[in-house]
Amino acid sequence: MVTVEILAIGNELLIGDVLDTNTNWIIKKITGIGGQVNRSVILRDNLDAIATEIQSALQRKTEVIFTIGGMGPTVDDMTLAAIAQSINQPLEANKEAIAFVNQKYQEFAKKGYVDDSKMTPPREKMGILPMGSIPIDNPVGAAPAVISKVKESTIISLPGVPRELKEIFENTLQPILKEKFGEIFFLEKVAIVDSKDESVIAPILNAVSQKNPQVYIKSRAKNFDIDAKFKVTISCCSSFKKEVIQAINKAIQDLRQELGNAGISLDYIE
Repeated sequence: MVTVEILAIGNELLIGDVLDTNTNWIIKKITGIGGQVNRSVILRDNLDAIATEIQSALQRKTEVIFTIGGMGPTVDDMTLAAIAQSINQPLEANKEAIAFVNQKYQEFAKKGYVDDSKMTPPREKMGILPMGSIPIDNPVGAAPAVISKVKESTIISLPGVPRELKEIFENTLQPILKEKFGEIFFLEKVAIVDSKDESVIAPILNAVSQKNPQVYIKSRAKNFDIDAKFKVTISCCSSFKKEVIQAINKAIQDLRQELGNAGISLDYIE
């Protein structure tokens, strides 16, 4: 599986002003295409802190590193400068990125979103990238996404505005994601188990997991309640759809049998 780390950047995340929904969304998407997210962190707008975290991820030979946020025109938007520092490359005005930003502001001015389309220094800042990095079109906003490759690692820098991030991920970033992750089929099922106590079903899930090592099986804890039932997530991914379906079906069959042996019913599968 392709290893992934996610760095969400912004003071607003760490003072509770903004809820980081981006990381959760990307984790779900990466899991769905067969990636393995090993680590996610939230960082302040601090050049050295961001650069150090990126360097650590590179030292771990993480294959794909996502940075989220810090791509805008203000002085506290310093993600690209931190990447440049971490990979020991200078920042430079990227002609393609500058042209993209210029075109976006011309479009925004025509629509009345901004007063004028003049390329001011703050706007030009969004087109200054680490040397060798590649801009990726942003279908919604003015700041392009950026791809920076370092040996076996790829750093994917996305804007922090959720709509922009999602549009880039699901559209202009897709060729790069397919190149990195390949064509993967992912399937998840949720079993509703008639048990009030997670400690009772824990050894059962462990036994089923050992029988089906290629399948991820995990109970979702809830508060204790007289009518509580547990959800058990069963998921698997592979390049072969048939292989995934067979693995999931076998795991469900084994789970049903092990639960039955313990006098516990599996109510239904979602």
